[in-house]
Amino acid sequence: MAVEPVNVNEFQELARQVLPKMYYDFYSGGAEDQYTLDENIQAYHRITFRPRVLIDVSRISLSTTILGHHVSAPILIAPTAMHKLAHPEGEVATARAAATCNTIMVLSFTSTSTIEEVASSCDAVRFCQLYIYKRRDLSALVVQRAERNGFKAIVLTVDTPRLGRREADIRNKMVAPQVKNFEGLLPTDVVSDKGSDLQAYAEATFDPSFSWKDIGWLRSITNLPILIKGILTREDAIKAMEVGVAGIIVSNHGARQLDYSPATISVLEEVVHAVQGKVPVLVDGGIRRGTDVFKALALGAQAVLIGRPIIYGLAVKGEYGVRRVIEMLRDELELTMALSGCASVNDITRSHVITERDRARSML
Repeated sequence: MAVEPVNVNEFQELARQVLPKMYYDFYSGGAEDQYTLDENIQAYHRITFRPRVLIDVSRISLSTTILGHHVSAPILIAPTAMHKLAHPEGEVATARAAATCNTIMVLSFTSTSTIEEVASSCDAVRFCQLYIYKRRDLSALVVQRAERNGFKAIVLTVDTPRLGRREADIRNKMVAPQVKNFEGLLPTDVVSDKGSDLQAYAEATFDPSFSWKDIGWLRSITNLPILIKGILTREDAIKAMEVGVAGIIVSNHGARQLDYSPATISVLEEVVHAVQGKVPVLVDGGIRRGTDVFKALALGAQAVLIGRPIIYGLAVKGEYGVRRVIEMLRDELELTMALSGCASVNDITRSHVITERDRARSML
C-alpha cells in the first residue's frame, strides 16, 4: 500500500518517482549553480521564533483578504508553467483544488489549458499572469480574455527580459509544448540546436525592451488591478508604486532566472518598509512549511504564493494532491499560530521572529 505523504517535502520525492526525468528537472531546477534555489529554502531555516504563551488560542482564524477578495488562508497558488506535463487534467485540476480550498490561483501565461477552460471549470477568484511579448497584441489579447472570463487581477512578471540559464533543460533538450492560449497565433516549431527549445521559444517571443514607462500602456488597456511580480529591492518597490501598481510580489522566479539573486525572504522586509503599507506585499519562493508561511507574515507579507509544491501534489495525486498540499501548509500554519500565541493572522507581528540581521545587531 502506498504511504500517504505527511508533509510537502514528501510530495517532491514522490513526484520525482512518477514524472519523466525531463519534466521533473524542468519543474524542480533553477538557474546555473542553483545557489539561489537552495538559498530560497535555507534562508527560512535561519529565522527562528519568539513564541508567546498563555494566550487564548482555542479558536484560530487563518482567513484574510487579498485586494478585497476573501481567502481561507494567506496561501495562494503561484503561476507555474505547463501543468499538463505533470497531470493530464493540468491547470483545470489545480483550479478546482484552489476553489475547494477557497484560495486564489494565479494562472500561468504559459499554461497548457486555455483561460476559457480554466474559467469554466469552477467558480472561484482567479488572477492571470502576464508576460510582455514582442508582439504586444498577443499580450493584450491575454489581458482582454482574462478580463472577459472573470479574472480579478493581472500579475505582471517583470524579471524575465530573457530566460535564465537552466542547465538541466539544456542538458535534457527540454521540449516546449504548445502554449495553449496562443494556439494558431504563434509558430509552434521553435527549435534549438543548442539544447532547450524553451529557451529558443523565449528568445523568439519575450520583449527585452519592456520597461517602467510601458506600465502605462498596460494600465490603459485594462481596468483590472495590476500586481508586479519579481521585485527584490527597495528602489524597484518605490518605482512600482510610482507607476500605480495595486500590489507587489517579492519573487526571484523560483530561482530560475538570475542565480545569486537574494532569497526572497531575506529581502521581504526591505520591500515592505519601502511600500509603507500603501499596497499589499506578497512573497513566493522556498515555502515548504506552515512555519515558513508564519515567518513571511511576521516579516510583513500579506500572503505567500506556492509554486513547485503545487506541481508535485498535482503530479502525484492530481486535484486531490494539490488540495492536500494546500491543506498541509494551512494545518501547519494553524498549529504554528497556536504555539506562538496568535489567534488570527493579524496577531502575527515582527516581534514573533528573529532573523539573522536581528542576531547580528544584538551582538554589536
